[in-house]
Amino acid sequence: MALIDKKNIVKYEDFRKIRILTGTIKTAEINKKARKPAYVLSIDFGPNEGIKISSAQITNYSTDDLINRQIVAVCNFEIKNIAGVDSEVLILGAINEKEEVILLEPRQLVNNGSEIA
Repeated sequence: MALIDKKNIVKYEDFRKIRILTGTIKTAEINKKARKPAYVLSIDFGPNEGIKISSAQITNYSTDDLINRQIVAVCNFEIKNIAGVDSEVLILGAINEKEEVILLEPRQLVNNGSEIA
């Protein structure tokens, strides 16, 4: 069992500041400027958040596999420019033994913009 570093404990109030939402990928194309293979994605987070852009290293999926897939993302990080793309959200996934990102997705269809708790 891993030891908990008490300096890195996150308080519940801090966790509540993070907006983790569901969204549906609408477009996916190769980010040609990226040093490491990546896609530029447009993701629909529903009527309150709208369409957001992300550059993501999830090229273990094809662009066709990504279209209309529901994902989970952090939506209130500051915008980060990644290889010429203003990435507005951080898509969440688990890293497997091949160091590929396996997307976190709802098991059932939910409304875009649904909060993760």
